[in-house]
Amino acid sequence: MAHADDFALSRVAPPARRHWFGIAVQRFGQVSALSQFLLGATLGFSMTFGNAVLAFLFGSIILEVIMCVVGIVGQREGLNTALLARWTGFGEIGASLVGLAIGISLIGWFGIQSAISAESLDALMPGALPAWAWCLIFGLIVTAIVAVGFGGMQWLANITVPLFLALVGWSIISELSRHSIGDLLTSPPPGPAITVGQGTAIVAGGLIVGAIITADMTRFNRSASDVVKQTVVGVTLGEFVIGLAGVLLAHAAGTGNIVAIVTSSVGLIGLLIVLTGTLKINDWNLYSSSLGLVNFVSTAFRRDLHRVTTTIVLGVIGSVLAAAGILGHFTDFLIVLGVAFPPIAGIMIAEYFIVKQWRADLDETRSLGTLPATAPRLVPATLVVWAISAAVGYFATWGIPSITSLLLSVVLYVIAGKLGLIRGVGITNTRTVEALPESQPVH
Repeated sequence: MAHADDFALSRVAPPARRHWFGIAVQRFGQVSALSQFLLGATLGFSMTFGNAVLAFLFGSIILEVIMCVVGIVGQREGLNTALLARWTGFGEIGASLVGLAIGISLIGWFGIQSAISAESLDALMPGALPAWAWCLIFGLIVTAIVAVGFGGMQWLANITVPLFLALVGWSIISELSRHSIGDLLTSPPPGPAITVGQGTAIVAGGLIVGAIITADMTRFNRSASDVVKQTVVGVTLGEFVIGLAGVLLAHAAGTGNIVAIVTSSVGLIGLLIVLTGTLKINDWNLYSSSLGLVNFVSTAFRRDLHRVTTTIVLGVIGSVLAAAGILGHFTDFLIVLGVAFPPIAGIMIAEYFIVKQWRADLDETRSLGTLPATAPRLVPATLVVWAISAAVGYFATWGIPSITSLLLSVVLYVIAGKLGLIRGVGITNTRTVEALPESQPVH
């Protein structure tokens, strides 16, 4: 059963909640993407295997704590990230900015991943089509799958996750069979060394945006324990199985360029790894981007966009941008978003569990399956905390930038709450999506 608009502007209904294992497969699919393979190779090029294990362990713990806390809030309330933000410190205007930031960053990643896959397809079938045509084809295929909704993405994960793992296993066996595993486990890093702390920062930073928007996924969970189970299983397996495979391959080949390793050692299989690795993360990039934009337009322009229509438009835009080749200039902006996103989670956590300025509104309406009747229009103190925390994370030369901005936002928001500065300016009536017959759950 699936809701026609995937509850983009409402709470997820109890009948639409899903078993944790199916969602864990999607979580694992997010973590075990090709980017994780590359991250493992990066660590392996500059760390011993033992130190790389510690970096993955500490980085995973940081990510899992954030995902579990934010995810449990999403599960309890049945709300996606951008919608939940209205009553967890941001108010209507702040939440719309959160949604817009999500939409911009993820549609950027959608275009980048589409371009990577296009290069693989071009290498697989040289001369068959120009690279820009492959960008459009790949992007539109993913768009069609995401337009179907959560069910279509579950179907995609069920196919691509096992396929990706099988292909990765094949490449590992092919490459590592020519080396002594014992030597690889004890050999020094082939490249310039980095510390365990630096490695932890790389691991944590690699998935921090995914951790912030985890409510988009966990709102379909049935219990808090399910959130914890799927996070621990999905993230731990994804980080260690895929990441440490990359570490070993980097030691075996003496390089951090995992794409070159994979494609040169196993040829066609390597290209398929690239395709499946990008395909199964790109659907979530587009899905969460559409949710963010739907909420932004709902707030800013008082109009309800249909999620499917929004998905198609964004998918076409992302595909065209990939084909045009202009997304290579998007990297600097994504780096800025990397320190701008963690304070969003910090503020939401601090408001929901400590300050509780609007917690009662959520508690009163949760059992009814509705949204609070009103929301604060603007919370100035929140925007100040967000800006200061992001700036410190960006400019500070100590610590892990994403974690620095996250912890600082919690501290500053709690202090502002104690001082009585967390107050809404203006109140707006919540616009809810009516349960029309055609938007009822369907088979």
